[in-house]
Amino acid sequence: MVHPAASHPPPTRQHVTIVASVGKSFQRYVERVVSVKSCEAVSSQVARLLREERARRNMSLNELSAEAGLSRQMVSYIEQEKRNPSLDTLLRLAAALGINLDVLIRRARLAAGTSK
Repeated sequence: MVHPAASHPPPTRQHVTIVASVGKSFQRYVERVVSVKSCEAVSSQVARLLREERARRNMSLNELSAEAGLSRQMVSYIEQEKRNPSLDTLLRLAAALGINLDVLIRRARLAAGTSK
């Protein structure tokens, strides 16, 4: 009986190129998944920090939303991570809370373990 592997020809340069290409594609996919998870972690931390800052300042959702020019529901959804805020919305919330958005994002990245 002939071993099944013995009946296959040795890999050619084309086979090696295909395998290398598949390997690179898989690596890009894994990097993308890690990148998405990192973004999700930072977004989660931003929501947490906004909620904590509002509580620290003893502001109600109504007060913060009025100050930021946003609906109460939008602010609530952001804090509960049901919505991802736009840059404009983040800037409004940061201004209403009297905090620097750059510092907030830096703190969120540190808390999420994604800072460089």
